[in-house]
Amino acid sequence: MKSLGAKVNGERLERIQASPRWIEGAFRNVHPIPPGLRDPDTPFPTLTEFLFGGDRRYPAAPLPALDPRDAWRRAPQSGLRATWLGHSTVLIEIDGVRVLTDPVWGPRASPLTLAGPKRFQPVPVTLREMPPVDVVVISHDHYDHLDYPTIRALSKTDVPFVTSLGVGAHLQMWGVRPERITELDWWESHELGKGGVRITAAPSQHFSGRTPGGRNATLWSSLVVQSARHSVFFSGDTGLTTQYEEIATRLGPFDLVMLEVGAFHPAWGDIHLGPENALEALRLLGGGAFLPIHWGTFSLAMHAWDQPAEVLFDKGPANVRLVMPQLGEAVEPGHVDRVVPWWRRIASIDRPLAPDALEAKLTSVVPWPID
Repeated sequence: MKSLGAKVNGERLERIQASPRWIEGAFRNVHPIPPGLRDPDTPFPTLTEFLFGGDRRYPAAPLPALDPRDAWRRAPQSGLRATWLGHSTVLIEIDGVRVLTDPVWGPRASPLTLAGPKRFQPVPVTLREMPPVDVVVISHDHYDHLDYPTIRALSKTDVPFVTSLGVGAHLQMWGVRPERITELDWWESHELGKGGVRITAAPSQHFSGRTPGGRNATLWSSLVVQSARHSVFFSGDTGLTTQYEEIATRLGPFDLVMLEVGAFHPAWGDIHLGPENALEALRLLGGGAFLPIHWGTFSLAMHAWDQPAEVLFDKGPANVRLVMPQLGEAVEPGHVDRVVPWWRRIASIDRPLAPDALEAKLTSVVPWPID
C-alpha cells in the first residue's frame, strides 16, 4: 500500500547515517529521560484495552466549530495569528507568511480506509477552501501527523515542505517533487524566500515509523517558526525532556507555544506529554501564550476526550496564558484575555453516541474534504 510510505535509501540514507542522532542503525532519543515520567506500576494497555477501554472517549455530538475564512481575509493586527483546525493541524500566520503544521484532513489516522482510529470531528474547512499556504511543516511520520490523502492532495500544488530527516522519502513517493522538500536534523534551519521567516528543527522525545519493521528509520522533531518580530514553538509529538531548556536558550523566547496534551497514558510518560507535563514543558521553554494541540479530533488513548482541556482549565497555574480557541477560531495570542470552556457545551450531554452514529451525524454536517 502506498499509504505505508517509502523506505529511505540513496543520498537521503547517507545523510541520515551522518546524523548524530543515528545510533546503531536507527534514530534514538539520546538525551537522558527525566526520572518519574513513566509510572513503573502502570502496565502498557493491551490491544483490547486500547481499542475498547476507557470511558467517554468520544463526544456526544460534533464539537462547536467556526468557519475561519472571513477572518483569514483580514491580516492579523499583531502580525501573528493561529487557527487550530483539529489535532495538531494549525494554520500559523506570521508577518504575512502562512505556515501549516502537520496537516491531516483524512478520515482515519491509519494506512487503511476501513480500519484504524476514525476522526470524531471534521476539519472546519475543506482542504480546497484553505487559503494559499507558503509552507507545510511536518514533525514526524506517524499517521495522525503525516496523512497520505492530505499529502496526495497537496502534492498537486506548489507548496514547499519542511520536515525531519528521512520523512521526505514518503512525501516524494506520494508525488511531492524533490525540490519542494527540505529535511532538517535538529538545530538545522531553513530560510523561506518570503517574509524573512526561518524554520528550525529542534529536539523532541518520541519515536517514528509507519510499519512494524520501519521503527525509528526517520527522525522526529519539534519545530520553531521565527520572523523578525515573532517566534512560535510547535512540539509535534513528545514526552517531557530537559532539552526544552536548551531550546529556550537557543531559540526563545516564544510568543506562542503549541504543545501536545492529548493521547496520553501513564505508561507512555516518556513519549507523550499529557496536560500536566505540558505545563512543565511550557515552564522549561520560558513561557509564552500556550495553545494546546493533539486533542479534540481522534480517540488515541483511553482518557475522556475532554480530559486534557479540563485539566488545563482547572489546574493550570494563574500565570499561564492559555489560548484555547474553538476549532476554526482564528486568534491572535497577544489579544486573548481569558479562556471560555466551550467544550463543556458538549461534555454536558450525558449519553455519548457510538462512533458509527457519531460519524453519521458528522458527515451530515460537514462532508469529508478529500474526495
